[in-house]
Amino acid sequence: METSNSVVITLSCQDRPGIVRAVADFFYRRGCDIRESHQFGDTDSGLFFMRVHLGTGPDTPPVAALREEFNQVAEEFQMSFELTDLAVRPRLLIMVSKYDHCLHDLLYRWRSGQLPVDIPVIVSNHPDLAPLAEAHGIPFHHIPVTKETKPEAERQLLALVKEHRIDLVVLARYMQILSEDLCKHLDGRAINIHHSFLPGFKGANPYGRAHERGVKLIGATAHYVTSDLDEGPIIEQDVIRVDHSASVADMVTLGRDIESRTLARAVLWHVQRRVLLNGRRTIVFT
Repeated sequence: METSNSVVITLSCQDRPGIVRAVADFFYRRGCDIRESHQFGDTDSGLFFMRVHLGTGPDTPPVAALREEFNQVAEEFQMSFELTDLAVRPRLLIMVSKYDHCLHDLLYRWRSGQLPVDIPVIVSNHPDLAPLAEAHGIPFHHIPVTKETKPEAERQLLALVKEHRIDLVVLARYMQILSEDLCKHLDGRAINIHHSFLPGFKGANPYGRAHERGVKLIGATAHYVTSDLDEGPIIEQDVIRVDHSASVADMVTLGRDIESRTLARAVLWHVQRRVLLNGRRTIVFT
């Protein structure tokens, strides 16, 4: 996806005639050309959602000025909108515990240019993955968490979010439950990954329990973090079929692979501004 000299606008409002024309006309008059456009009218809520990727020209005002000028259109249609300069790379804070497969995958995609972000810090409640962070030149913060130290640990985390101007927190198999206050603070800018056996196989050893039940599909779900454990708005899901010959070890291997790629897609779509919240659901323009 081209990022130089381009912006993305995402918006939502009550559906009514004239929205697309007003948006297109606004940017046409400011020297922009539409490179990609998606829209969706939700008949259940009556809301309209739109994402437009625009190329800017030599006479296009700066992004800050575009935002200010677009307020007139937004007021007319009572829109909520975000206008993003794609040349500015989002800043990620990755949280991890001991499982390293999702972290490895995200770092590979970041290093290879597939994930256009900056990763200024990695946080873990265990020290095990410090060498991996060091190998990639990323500062690693070990913040142990116990029942007694959890409030202080979360204060340290929020301090890092503020210090590093973090746009998105990614829980790459971070095996701690975030407090309700922290979830509210990170609302809409924290993504988690879990295996899709939930809620049928909650708790420890889900693949072993799934094997005992003879499941035929294993998968993963990436979602926004909310105070309702593992019930935040779903961004992406994927599954793979297995049969009676699959051992628990086979399922674990397949599960880790599907978790990694499902999380990576969700993170990429978020930083590309392809995900819009619609109550407890998401609109994903891919």
